[in-house]
Amino acid sequence: MQNEPAAQFAVELARIASDSKSEDVIVLDLRGISPVTDYVVIGTGTSDRQMRAVAERVIDYAKKVGERPYGHCGQNSATWIIVDFVNVVFHVFARPHRAYYDLELLWGDAPRLTWTRSESA
Repeated sequence: MQNEPAAQFAVELARIASDSKSEDVIVLDLRGISPVTDYVVIGTGTSDRQMRAVAERVIDYAKKVGERPYGHCGQNSATWIIVDFVNVVFHVFARPHRAYYDLELLWGDAPRLTWTRSESA
């Protein structure tokens, strides 16, 4: 499953988020569950600055590997930042907003991909 390019991309975004000090980072496999995207990466930010930085790192990495974001929003408020790559959607939340929107419950039947932090971390 993780040999699929979109899955590999999602896992790498999770690693970047974790390496950038995001907490509780997960990857959900929404193939066959959602018509909108295949994978969702969710993390909790530790501050406005950290959330903006991780979103920028994700976008920079994506561009380096030939992925362009379809859209992104939330960088001005930094309570919930979304970067949409179509097959993979990246979310980083401030802690209270992650608890309030609870995407894990919304996609509770979605399998989680296992991933580990990069060796450089």
